[in-house]
Amino acid sequence: MSDDTIRLVTIGRILRRRWRLLAVLAVVGALVGYGTSVLLLPPRYTASASVLLPGQWEERELLTQVDIATSSAVVDRAAATLGWEGVGGTELRDDVSAGSADGNIIKISGTADTPERAQRLSDQVARQFVTFAARITGGSTDLEAATETEALRKRVAETDRRITDLANAADPGRTVESVQARTELEKLRTTLQEAMKKLDEADPATDKAGLVVMGPAPRPTGAAAPTRTQLIVAGALLFFLLAVIGHLAAARVSRRLRTEPEIAAALGSTLLGTVDVPGERPAHRPEDPGPRARIRRLLGVDVRWDIPVPQTAGDEADSRIRYRRVCARLRDRLPAPRRLLVVVPDGDEIARRAAGQLVAEAESDPAPSSSSGGHPMLRVVEVSVDRPMLPDRDTESGALVVLSPGRWTAEELAGIAEACADGGHEVIGIVVAGPVRARPARSAGHPPDEATPVLAVRGHAAGGSL
Repeated sequence: MSDDTIRLVTIGRILRRRWRLLAVLAVVGALVGYGTSVLLLPPRYTASASVLLPGQWEERELLTQVDIATSSAVVDRAAATLGWEGVGGTELRDDVSAGSADGNIIKISGTADTPERAQRLSDQVARQFVTFAARITGGSTDLEAATETEALRKRVAETDRRITDLANAADPGRTVESVQARTELEKLRTTLQEAMKKLDEADPATDKAGLVVMGPAPRPTGAAAPTRTQLIVAGALLFFLLAVIGHLAAARVSRRLRTEPEIAAALGSTLLGTVDVPGERPAHRPEDPGPRARIRRLLGVDVRWDIPVPQTAGDEADSRIRYRRVCARLRDRLPAPRRLLVVVPDGDEIARRAAGQLVAEAESDPAPSSSSGGHPMLRVVEVSVDRPMLPDRDTESGALVVLSPGRWTAEELAGIAEACADGGHEVIGIVVAGPVRARPARSAGHPPDEATPVLAVRGHAAGGSL
């Protein structure tokens, strides 16, 4: 199986076993996004006004006009005209943007907290831009230059009328001199008209200075990004992804022991075998009635997610054979009949059920003959992994540790081993209990003939358990 497949299986396991927690965190993220949209990023609206630049413009000239449209000279004038309280050119500069479009059009955008203010801002900046551009384009709007040009046109018009009067006053073609005079006057008229035409064509005001605002900016109907909906969705998605990444990171840095050799090395004893425990969800234990336990059950975090899906178990007879084989190995390690403590880490429900099954097998097994010894007497004791403490050695003189894999670290198991040593209990062996999916029992519920009782220990017979 490739690494990608393993990652997908792991993520799928997180989604299946932690969907309640992920859903709650997604809701929390959505609430955080909503709060951000209300307190930090309230809705903003953007309106755009278009300005047409007549004539032929190069790309660099259009970029220059874009810079002029967002310059402080234009924005400051727009702010002064708007007269919004507490809002100056410096504040508006971040709310105004411009860009060039096809067809020599510059789009000027204004952003504000309401659609009306956004519309007014973009319209006012567009008007101020046109006025300012007209002042600086070729001096065509300079008052003195405009006055001189207008005076020149008037003198040309007066000259043209004077030529007409002279032509009418001349002798209408009776002499050669009069014909020549009329011809010269017509040439002069033509020259003046051509000069005036060239003057009009060379006037910058008729070429690039005639910027036109293409109507008022349309009032925006929706908020600009990021909208409230976008922030809510982004918050939910962010918290969801962080939760999944947190689960993966926690699993990667986890120091919990998962294999039998690691567990045996941490406890410093011998593995006697593995047993199967049906993995159905156990009933809630009465010693966990607190609010934290109820919250954990509600969120589904009381169920491990980082363990594989349990395999399908064999029938009941196969399961009992595993328990009896463990008991056989335990008998071989006991030099004489002894009372033993079955030590189970507190909170390990799978191990607790496996320990109970071991005790039940010991009680239900028929009494062996005198040649084969007697039964060990087992008593289940749960020990806290935070502060492990076992009773001092009295009638019990040994310990059998039963636990499930993937739950405890080496330090926690070493603490249990030290607690056994402090109480004078030798760790006889270790039993690892793994969850399986139960299946129907065999029609014949008895084990095969060769599976003889194995709970007998050498010595005198001792019935029951403490």
